[in-house]
Amino acid sequence: MSHVAGAAALELGGQTEGLEKDSENASDGTSAKNVEQTTGQASVAWHYGRPLVEQRHLQEDCGVVDRSYYRVIEVTGEDRLTYLNTLFSQKVDDATPGTVTEALNLDANGHVLHHMTLTVLDDSVLIDVPPVGFDSLLKYLNMMVFWSKVEIAEVERAVISVMGPNAPEVLVSAGLAFPQVGKATTVGHSYVRHLPWPRGGRVDVLVRRQDLVGAWDALVAAGASPVGLMGWDAERVVSLRPELGIDVDEKMIPHEAPRWIASEFDTAAVHLDKGCYRGQETVSRVHNVGRSPRVLVMLQLDGSATLPETGDPVMMGKRAVGHVGTVVQHADYGPIALALLKRSAQEREGLVVGDCAVAVDPSSIDRVEQLPPGRAAINRLRGK
Repeated sequence: MSHVAGAAALELGGQTEGLEKDSENASDGTSAKNVEQTTGQASVAWHYGRPLVEQRHLQEDCGVVDRSYYRVIEVTGEDRLTYLNTLFSQKVDDATPGTVTEALNLDANGHVLHHMTLTVLDDSVLIDVPPVGFDSLLKYLNMMVFWSKVEIAEVERAVISVMGPNAPEVLVSAGLAFPQVGKATTVGHSYVRHLPWPRGGRVDVLVRRQDLVGAWDALVAAGASPVGLMGWDAERVVSLRPELGIDVDEKMIPHEAPRWIASEFDTAAVHLDKGCYRGQETVSRVHNVGRSPRVLVMLQLDGSATLPETGDPVMMGKRAVGHVGTVVQHADYGPIALALLKRSAQEREGLVVGDCAVAVDPSSIDRVEQLPPGRAAINRLRGK
């Protein structure tokens, strides 16, 4: 159990039952053993005894989630922005201090290797990623320095997320801040940033690890209710946001997670008009000419059956048409999951995972209403 989980238990009158994931009991709708092995999430509280009630705080007042299992890289040096701009899918060469955005690191074929959040500060850029991708990303960053004037190192920062309609008041009362969406600010030794998802947005507080318990206690004292990672995952699934090591496989390309591409309400992890970076050819080809072969969707699960686990195949008859990622109970939707499905299977009936009937939630179906711009241009040249 993490230090934060222990501190929260004190706030809850010492009730520690249910603070840690139980790898023997997957009745809450997730493969805890699989999650622990792949993401490092076992170091934080899964819930604090009433997981569905906790999730309501994220929707109705204010909840605080310990996401300190994430690890943080700091890039400093005068070339830091141009250096990062050449490597990742996001345009940051002209980013101003206080900018917050997301980015992907792709391989030469456009497959997703890392998903990260970038926080641009006055003299550095912070990059936070889940543990499953940390070592390989840090190694890659150091390999690609060449003549760039940059320095790269892990920093002992921890992420706490604050969500809910009362978040502005709670943050201010705790002595922090409520920045605009897409912006970050410095408060003492902490960095406070505002991102647009999950629903209603969230504010992350990046604290020094030695300050983690104190920052958590201050937020709880200011009115935030402790919420376990189960509540966070439930909101993440509804937001169609994949997590490395759970929902992202070795073949995934950016367009298979539509929320990574620009939309009217999300910060895109992929900038479609920037200069060259590794894997850009695949991104450009899919965006301009074709469609992704698979798409990330939310599945509604039959709660009366044995719930699937991460990695289980989604079947249509005798044919596998995808696989399951995050599985979790949601306060409103019941048991749900993320899944990577063949695009042609999105609106098919009769999908199952083991003995569990599943259906794609209609709100997550990726219907392409218009031809890709490149395909439309080709048709015009052909007189169609």
